[in-house]
Amino acid sequence: MQPIGPLMIEHRLIERMITLIRQDFARIRDNVAVDEEFAFVDPVFIDTAVDFLRTYADRCHHGKEEGILFQALAGKELSAEHRKLMDELIEDHVRARNLTDKLARAKDNYLLAQKGALKELLQYLEELSDFYPRHIEKEDKHFFIPCMAYFSDPEKNELLRKMEEFDRLLIHEKYTNIVACIENRKACRI
Repeated sequence: MQPIGPLMIEHRLIERMITLIRQDFARIRDNVAVDEEFAFVDPVFIDTAVDFLRTYADRCHHGKEEGILFQALAGKELSAEHRKLMDELIEDHVRARNLTDKLARAKDNYLLAQKGALKELLQYLEELSDFYPRHIEKEDKHFFIPCMAYFSDPEKNELLRKMEEFDRLLIHEKYTNIVACIENRKACRI
């Protein structure tokens, strides 16, 4: 398997969550159009979506891209086009983190009945559901496949090994952090 195989498989799960986010956005938006009083926001779904985006899409998936694949590519003589695209992808990851954080804050503000929070929540749901498909297409169709040519077969095998090790340790890292946060009585961004 190519090192991009696991990343592309992860994209399919991210796309499934984005479909659910888009459906929730449409449901809330359609209810707002009828009467804002009927615009029920499910905070548990939003929390679940935020956790998925932070843990799976960002920490796990983007973590492997940035910390393993992009880092290995940084040591290669990339074409100007591939270097530019890699920089754009890194910027996309920062944007995704920011949108996810804004969605979490908008949900909190909505629960506190702050003015404008519902509009912001809808904005970030829509932005995330528009952003991820374009980002995934950019990686899958324009970056991942051509970038494999920069690696030898042994280098590809080493990248796969590093990705497997990264995944193996991730769940332990997450829950060690949760326990430490509880022990220290502080809020954690997980």
